[in-house]
Amino acid sequence: MATIVHGFDWPDRFVVGTVGTPGSRTFFLQARSGADLVSVAVEKEQSAALADRIDEVLDELMAEDGNPFSVPTVAPDGLADHEPLDEPVAEQFRAGAMGLGWDPSTAQIVVEAFPVLDVEAEADEDGVVEIDPPEALVVRIPVGSARAFAKRTREIVSAGRPLCPLCQTPMDPSADHVCELPDEFR
Repeated sequence: MATIVHGFDWPDRFVVGTVGTPGSRTFFLQARSGADLVSVAVEKEQSAALADRIDEVLDELMAEDGNPFSVPTVAPDGLADHEPLDEPVAEQFRAGAMGLGWDPSTAQIVVEAFPVLDVEAEADEDGVVEIDPPEALVVRIPVGSARAFAKRTREIVSAGRPLCPLCQTPMDPSADHVCELPDEFR
C-alpha cells in the first residue's frame, strides 16, 4: 500500500500548539495551506526535541563560511505566530517517528512525522525491516520560518505546569505537591 503524504512545501502556517489545560494538554503539529489543514498529535518531548534540533541544524548552516543560506540568528520580525491552533483540530494521526532534514536546493528545513505503527514485521536476510507507513506529514519551511517555529515551540512547551525546584517534576496547581527529595537533601 502506498503511503499517503500530507505535503506542505511552502505552508501558510506551520506551528506546534496545544489543546487542553496545563497538566492535560495534547500537543499538535499543525500545517495549513489555504483550506488544507492537517493536525498531527505529538508528545511534549517530541515538540521540545524538534525545536532544539531545528535550532542546531540552523546554527550549523549559519556557521558555514559566509552563511550561504542567510540563516538568521533569531526569528525575524513579523514571523512570530502567537495565535491558537486553527479549528477544527482533528487528529490525523499520532506521531511515532519524526525526521528532520535540510534541502539545499530550496534552502528549506524539512520536517517529517510518521504515525505510531502497531505491526510486527520480519527482517530480511540483512536484518533490515522495511515498513511503509500508511501516511506521513512532510513540511518544508524556509530558514526564517524555521527559527520562528522553534521559538514558538519552546514557548508552548514551557507554558505548562511549573517544575518543582527539588524533584523537577511538574507541580499541579490544584493539589498540594509532595515530592521525593533527592538523597543529597535528606
